[in-house]
Amino acid sequence: MPSPEMKPLGAQISHMLKDRGIDVIFGIPGVHNQELYRGIEEAGLTHVLARHEQGAGFMADGYARASGKPGVCYVITGPGLTNVMTPMGQAYSDSVPLLVLSSCLNRSDLGMARGRLHEMKDQRAAAETVADWSKIAMDAQTAYQLIDQALTEFDSARPRPKHIQIPIEVLEARSEAQGPRGRAAKLSGGTLDVSEISARLISARRPVFVFGGGCADGETSALAGPVLDAFGAACFLTYAGRGVVPSAHPLNFGSFLARPTSAEIFGGADLIIAVGTTLSETDLWRDDLGGTAPLVRIDVDTEVLTDHHTAGTTVYADAQAFFVRALG
Repeated sequence: MPSPEMKPLGAQISHMLKDRGIDVIFGIPGVHNQELYRGIEEAGLTHVLARHEQGAGFMADGYARASGKPGVCYVITGPGLTNVMTPMGQAYSDSVPLLVLSSCLNRSDLGMARGRLHEMKDQRAAAETVADWSKIAMDAQTAYQLIDQALTEFDSARPRPKHIQIPIEVLEARSEAQGPRGRAAKLSGGTLDVSEISARLISARRPVFVFGGGCADGETSALAGPVLDAFGAACFLTYAGRGVVPSAHPLNFGSFLARPTSAEIFGGADLIIAVGTTLSETDLWRDDLGGTAPLVRIDVDTEVLTDHHTAGTTVYADAQAFFVRALG
């Protein structure tokens, strides 16, 4: 639980994260972000020290992929943030939930070009180029609100990195604790109607699924195999979707979308359903899947549903909700 007593905001943030289900922090302490580190041990968090912030970011990325929990990094102003931007960019491309908390200059120094230690022209804007969003918290309540916003969006929308920067003096200021918050629910399948898609799957003779990273969490991936079995469908996996269906499954073609033979298989399909995937260049290495079969897209990102892979049917839904409804 959050510590009820007044503490520096940096320490309270560690307590808040622990209360929100975060167990591990990756990063490097420094003079600017030392207040973030003050509450780590007291809150019962595990800290993984890196030699370079790029390493911290990639470890957090790997932790998020393996655990299904957000990866969280604590970094300093300026070079700490720029060093972690490469793994942030990778997490953005691969839809990995990565939360980067950085210090920044004091409020009166922001944008003033006074030559302060680790000063950048606009570090918030720099981080925004590789993040879903990058925001500044000028007070404790804003910091708490932004952290909850990030964690909520990781649960309820396409998970991409978020950056929150907090002025040093705000991290140092004594603050009240933030209370508990319930975990956000995923998009519900309760009112999702997939009967038309199910009917098409039943009538199709050679249906093929493409499962991406949006299917990769444990509860969701456990349903992917039964969906294949229920409809007699085959599948490909994107690189981000590896492991969604066991490699030994007889109808799993694996992560070989870029092979010429995959285009031949899609050319022989009479229905293609892509679930939780952008069908990215690095998976296909060609402009389209191949063939003329109708394409159905299932995703929580409207940009994916309206991209250049023109789909005849699109469903704005979480992969798990779709699987549950399809299995009826």
